[in-house]
Amino acid sequence: MEKVKLIVDSSANEQASDKLTVVPLTITIAGQDFIDNETLDMETFISDMNKNTEEGKTSCPSINDWLEALEGSTKAIMLTITSGLSGSFSSAYQAKQIYEKDHPGSSVIVVDSRTAGPEVAMIQHKIEHLAESQVRFLDLEQKIAKYKTHTHLLFILQSLHNLALNGRVNMAVAKVAKMLKIDLVGTASEEGKLEPISKVRGMKRALGEVIKLMTEMKYQGGRVIIDHCKNEKDANILKDKIIALYPDANIVIRPMMGLCAFYGEEGSLMIGFEG
Repeated sequence: MEKVKLIVDSSANEQASDKLTVVPLTITIAGQDFIDNETLDMETFISDMNKNTEEGKTSCPSINDWLEALEGSTKAIMLTITSGLSGSFSSAYQAKQIYEKDHPGSSVIVVDSRTAGPEVAMIQHKIEHLAESQVRFLDLEQKIAKYKTHTHLLFILQSLHNLALNGRVNMAVAKVAKMLKIDLVGTASEEGKLEPISKVRGMKRALGEVIKLMTEMKYQGGRVIIDHCKNEKDANILKDKIIALYPDANIVIRPMMGLCAFYGEEGSLMIGFEG
């Protein structure tokens, strides 16, 4: 099959390579723009975010950013963060329409991941495998959609500071949660919204809740990606807990990039897996 160009936005927490093009989102904190790519100084970014007292915002890649990423391709797949959080999918889809019109014979698939972080990466790795197989390009979209029904995302938030600044959580609630060390455990819904499931006191209970939810979501061993925001310690504890139950589990631990760190904040974990 003809080579397929794979493009993702930076919500996947992936680095660009010869196999992968990454289009960055932009995070604005206290009037300063942070481009979410490999040059982002995460220490400075997280420090500024922790000190910030204003509403922050994220900006999706422009249509032109996606068009530049598509340049030179005849067949391409673009994978975006959930449309429930960002306009990235809409921007990518408009770029697809322009590119196909300007390049007769080209074909571009745009996939709304309906999730973020490590689950996006799970989908991306599956797309890489499919694109290198003998599957016809015309059949890829259906196979990707089918695979997405078997992947899941769970997350643990230790801070609700940013959510409070952005009006998603009451500031008083965020302060009480911090004082009582209450962690929020949540998931990505079928509609692509990040939704809370439970509030637990302390990371030990939060990790136990994640293991319980993974079992309920029919995880039976296999690939897991754990992304963390300056919390490799708890990521490794969770890894050990999973391996104790599923010795054949294939677990990768990665640091978050800017966008996921903005939503998750310091201490957070995001877990992507197949159910």
